[in-house]
Amino acid sequence: MSFLTKAQGLNTSNSATDDRGYLVKTGDVAPADFTLRLADGTETSLSKLRGKVVVLQFTASWCSVCREEMPHLEKEVWQAYKNKGLVLIGVDRDEPLEKVINFQKSMNISYPLALDPGAEIFGRFADKKSGVTRNVVIDRDGKIAYLTRLYDRQEFMSMLKKIESLVATTGAASR
Repeated sequence: MSFLTKAQGLNTSNSATDDRGYLVKTGDVAPADFTLRLADGTETSLSKLRGKVVVLQFTASWCSVCREEMPHLEKEVWQAYKNKGLVLIGVDRDEPLEKVINFQKSMNISYPLALDPGAEIFGRFADKKSGVTRNVVIDRDGKIAYLTRLYDRQEFMSMLKKIESLVATTGAASR
């Protein structure tokens, strides 16, 4: 698989997972059969967020790559697009509420974090045995538009361009 294909977030393999552990690929309707329980006690779901551009950032407090990426997500995604129809939710893998709250404070991020006990949400998008650091960008119609793995600045910038184009486009499900 070429770097360009990886940077575009495409899955070109015929196996159940791609070489980055994803079970989904761009163009797929995002799995939506789960509830996101946020650290502040509220709940939401992808079906409730239809009509918005959604970024699910899979993360954990023990993940150094996640910690490296989070300030960039805060500034370049959340602060830039939160008032333009984008929702960014960090989905924290296998950690209790208190740890998630402390993680959010220690990272000085304002975007919401959701709990993912047992990696049940993670497992709808990627093999549970694969690494945690990844972003899933979902368009206004609920389709996966971009996938990242680890934190690579070039891939991150490509993701930003995709987000910018999605935010600028009114999808069929919005308004």
